[in-house]
Amino acid sequence: MVGQMQISWPSTIVELILGLLWHLVHLLVSLFDLWSHLSDNLECYLISSELLPKYRDLHFERLNYVGVVVDSREANDVLKIKQLLRWLSTIGVKYVVLYDIEGVLKEWLKPGIETPRDENSRTNLDLSAHGGMAIECLSGSDSKEGIAKAANLLCSDFCNRNTHGHNKGDNAFTEADMVCALRAVG
Repeated sequence: MVGQMQISWPSTIVELILGLLWHLVHLLVSLFDLWSHLSDNLECYLISSELLPKYRDLHFERLNYVGVVVDSREANDVLKIKQLLRWLSTIGVKYVVLYDIEGVLKEWLKPGIETPRDENSRTNLDLSAHGGMAIECLSGSDSKEGIAKAANLLCSDFCNRNTHGHNKGDNAFTEADMVCALRAVG
C-alpha cells in the first residue's frame, strides 16, 4: 500500500496543477470576454447619452435614407438586425436598404412580409414593428446589378483596408466612398 501511495502522489499533483491551469486559462478568457462586452456597452451608452464629444453634433433628423451593408455571417443574427432596425426607426430613418451578398436577409424578411405576426420572433423579422419604416433587401442575385456591384466594391475595399491594418477603427463608408463606388461600376 505504501508503494501505491508514492506512485499516485505525483500523478495527483500533476492532475491538480493541470486542473488549476485549465481553470486559470478559462478565468482569463472569461474575464477578457466580459471586459470586451462591458467596454462595447459602455461605448454605446456614452454615444447614446452624447457624452463623447465626437458624437455630440450628429444631426440624425436630417437622415432619411440609410444603406447598410451586412456581412452574410452577421445577417444570420436576427436579434442584431432587429436592434439595428429598431435604432434606425428610433432616430427617424424612413427608408433602409439592407444589402448582403448571399441574400440571407431576404430569406429572413420574406416570412416577415408574408406573416408579420409570426410567433417565432427569433427567426423572422417583424416588419410591422418598425413604425412605417420602408425596408428593402438587396443581394448579389438581384436585378439591381449597379448597386450590388457598388456594395461589393465597398465591402472588398473595406476588407482590404482592415487586412492591411488601415482604419481598423473606422467601420463606416463616407458619401464620397459610395459615389466613387457607384461611378466605378457605372
